[in-house]
Amino acid sequence: MSVFSSARLRSVLVARLRAAGCVFAEDEARLLLSTAGSPVELAAMVDRRVGGQPLEHVLGWAEFCGLRILVGPGVFVPRRRTEFLAEQAAALGHPGAVVLDLCCGAGALGAALAAQLDGIELHSADIEPVAVRYARRNVGPFDGRVYEGDLYGPLPADLRGRVDLLVANAPYVPTDEIRLLPPEARDHEPPVTLDGGADGLAIQRRVISAATEWLSPGGHLLIETSERQSPGTAEAFAERGLAPRVVSCEGRDATVVIGTRN
Repeated sequence: MSVFSSARLRSVLVARLRAAGCVFAEDEARLLLSTAGSPVELAAMVDRRVGGQPLEHVLGWAEFCGLRILVGPGVFVPRRRTEFLAEQAAALGHPGAVVLDLCCGAGALGAALAAQLDGIELHSADIEPVAVRYARRNVGPFDGRVYEGDLYGPLPADLRGRVDLLVANAPYVPTDEIRLLPPEARDHEPPVTLDGGADGLAIQRRVISAATEWLSPGGHLLIETSERQSPGTAEAFAERGLAPRVVSCEGRDATVVIGTRN
């Protein structure tokens, strides 16, 4: 850090980031300075950020529930709002629980739950090969297993009926609204991690439709959605016999639908 300790360097860096449209330029400058290992690396990182790459891709990690989740180009960046989903799941969990994280991305949800609940049996799955590679690095320290494939398709058969906590941050942006997303997401994250179909609920419905086959008796399904879409998500829960409960956190603009297998 001593290499980058001058106030002038920090000021120049903040000014350049701000000119590029970075709203939190001071915070970003601090993170870049603390992460870069040399002046050459710092310059390259700043060029990438000014060029529009997500800050987390430039840093190589994203903070989530107090953890550093490894991410990189082509990987969905875990959102801070999704910490609310992790908190709701942890409150329903117990030591030794069997946890399944579908559409796991870089594995942030699974890692967060493993860090909060002792001795869980963690399984995660994603259709994106790059995400799977990162997820294996992030949940590996917790002995988590990660499968590559479409939703429940790649899971081992002996997991059926044993899942205590099923969490899913499935894509829920309506197809026509992807163009309205910030460039960091729209241009640098795989469309499959964002596109939820015409009404944004297509992938959620697929997760919900088979959930009871995998949940243990009394097991819980938790899905992140938006406040606007939550009635549709809750209706899909009810259609599958999962009495829905909608919980929200206004400060984080986060909404989660929770259902329990009777």
